[in-house]
This record gives sequence, C-alpha cells and structure tokens, in this order.
Amino acid sequence: MTHRPRYLFAGGLHRSGTSLTARLAGSLPGVARIDGAPVPENEGAYLQGAIPHDALAGRPMAFATDPEQHLTEAHPLNRLETRTRLEADWDPWFGPGAWRVEKSPVNLTRMRLLQQLFPLSQYVVVLRHPEAVAAAVAKWVDDAPDALAEHWLDAHDRVAGDLPRLHSVIVLRYEDLTARPDRYRRALAAFLDLDAETAPDLEPIADRNNDYAGAPHLGAGRAGRAARWGYGSGLAVDPHWTPIVRHPLRRVREATEMLLAPG
Repeated sequence: MTHRPRYLFAGGLHRSGTSLTARLAGSLPGVARIDGAPVPENEGAYLQGAIPHDALAGRPMAFATDPEQHLTEAHPLNRLETRTRLEADWDPWFGPGAWRVEKSPVNLTRMRLLQQLFPLSQYVVVLRHPEAVAAAVAKWVDDAPDALAEHWLDAHDRVAGDLPRLHSVIVLRYEDLTARPDRYRRALAAFLDLDAETAPDLEPIADRNNDYAGAPHLGAGRAGRAARWGYGSGLAVDPHWTPIVRHPLRRVREATEMLLAPG
C-alpha cells in the first residue's frame, strides 16, 4: 500500500520567519519542500487553484483580520474536490518524502480548513515581535505604525481562538528560533517524529530585530495584549515564555516540549 505524504503547513504574518522555519523543516531527512518555484518565497498558495488566491488575498498586514480569509471547517471548500486539486497542483513542485512542508503566510488563517482536507497534517505558527514586523513591512504598506501593531494583535487573537481546534500545532517565536536554530530544528524533527541526527549543517542564521531598534514602541496598552506571546514594548522578549505544543500522541508532544523548553 502506498502512503500519501503528510503535510506540515507553516504560517505567520509576513516577515515573521516562516521562510526560515520552512527551510529548517525542509532540511530534515524525509521532508520535501518547494524550492525554485517562480513565485514569491516559494509559497504554495500561488501554485494551486483550489483555494482562490488573487491579488487581494494574502495582502501583508491585511489578510489576517479579513473575515473572508478566515477559512474553517464550515467553509464551502471543505470537500474532497478541494483536496484533490491541491495535491494535483502541488505534486510537481515537491520531491519525494514522507512529509511535505508548505509555507504560505495565509496558512495562518486557513489551518482549520486545511486540517479537514488533510486530517493527518500538522501546523507550525511563527511569531515575531510586533514592532519588528510592523517596521519590516512598513516599506510595503502605507498604514501607520499604530495600525500595523493593532493588526498584529488582532491577528494573533484570532490565532489564539483557532489553536484549541487543532490536533497538532506548535507556536514558535522567531527570536527563540534564531537564538537556538539547531535545537529548534531538532524540535521540529521531534514534532514530525523524525530523526534529525543525519540532517545537514545549518545555514548561518541571525536575529535581525536590532535592525528595527528605532521602531515605534507598542506602549503599555498594546504591550499588555502582546504579553500573552512573551513580547513587550521596545522589542522586549520574555525569555521565560513557553512555546505552545499540541499533539495527540503524548510521546511526540513531550519530546517536542522538552526541546522547546526555555533555558
């Protein structure tokens, strides 16, 4: 019997570190990823026609709070035809592997639908400090820094509401991943129940948040909302924040949590 590959879907706001996370996961033995596609950042959302993705979909600092782009199990696209078209469109872009990692920022608001389409799929949500994200995307959008910070907070409030409905998901922070990339790659391996020992050497990785040291601060009110994710005003990052891990198998969950524990 031939088994279809399982999917690891990575999502997060633009400039949060989803591409880096996908590369780390894709470097693991048995994991295939899209590479060399003629689309931005090898994002699978551009390479399929099953879920509409036009020029208004996935707009930076806009899509994640758009009710029309919050796709859940109740969406009309929750049908076999959607899954069949997705796999047919993606098949040419993936090499062999027991797992496929597909990274698109819009996965952040599509996880609940994708879980219905691919019941054995797993998810990784990547966070980055809202001040850094706002500053990084400011060159793409005209919104004021306050509006960008509000979007970050509202978007992740929605994520927090979706997480309890997902069987297998981890929530990581860019700042932790760049500080301990090898450990986080091993955590991704544990989450996929794979062996990371034969993975190739890591690429050089640096935390670029200091590039935005002059970005407008969150202020007390917004910092209070960001604290649930371990962020504070002035690019502050709480080192004691614990990544979120959900998995139906206790063995997998505990092995992943052990590698992601602070300290």
